[in-house]
Amino acid sequence: MIGVVVPLNAIFSLHAVFVKKKMGKALWWCLVFTCLLVPLAGAAADWNILKLQTHDGLKISLKNYCESWRMNVELHNIREFQVVPEECIEYIGKYVTSTQYKVDSQRATDECLVYLSTSCNLKKDGLDAWIFDIDDTLLSTVPYYKNNQYGGRKLNVTSLEEWMKKGNAPALDHSLKLYNELKSRGVQILLVTSRKEHLRSVTVDNLVKVGYYGWTKIVFRDPANELASVQKYKSDARKQITNEGYRIWGILGDQYSSIEGIPSPKRAFKLPNPMYYVA
Repeated sequence: MIGVVVPLNAIFSLHAVFVKKKMGKALWWCLVFTCLLVPLAGAAADWNILKLQTHDGLKISLKNYCESWRMNVELHNIREFQVVPEECIEYIGKYVTSTQYKVDSQRATDECLVYLSTSCNLKKDGLDAWIFDIDDTLLSTVPYYKNNQYGGRKLNVTSLEEWMKKGNAPALDHSLKLYNELKSRGVQILLVTSRKEHLRSVTVDNLVKVGYYGWTKIVFRDPANELASVQKYKSDARKQITNEGYRIWGILGDQYSSIEGIPSPKRAFKLPNPMYYVA
């Protein structure tokens, strides 16, 4: 829609015509406001993300914009977003259900195995450990977010937990492969999740059902630490783990809050997740 600029002299000419015809003041002012608002409405309708340009004149398509947004989420330049931008919902949905998402995730777990094979001097004394997050690290919540605009709708924790209680979250195949490889090398598997304690039973059942078993320890949030940030809660969990004598060779998670903080692992690896941000 293109706005039409109506000259003021034309408006006043119209005024004279209406006055001569003894038309009411209400109709006159209605016409004036309409003439003034049409250009503004046209300008608003003309705006969209496709018209964004950088300062050097480089044109940015919607695909460019959304790819850049996703990349900067992964680089941790974009933080604490509550929803995926409306114009990028379709793009994010396509990404997390695409081969590219699987390839990106597979590359992350492949690098874990390279690191394990080249840089880890495992003692094989029962204290070599690796920490995994659960949601979107071992189990996928993409089926839930598919019905919630792939992160375009603000998270409803109650709704998410009701979905978790069904115990139907699928395994992430690349993570399951890494999980089993670590077990075969004698590494102790430690799971630290931000799921609450009341979800323990259904979570354990879900993990076993899709092929995860044989972990050494699994930590859930109890009421005592539910008010702490996820990063502090997970840092405290790692502190307890190291106090028990474990050597944390690595962590795999989909959120920076799962892999950052003290005590630090020897290496941390992050899986892609542009659907939500957890601090």
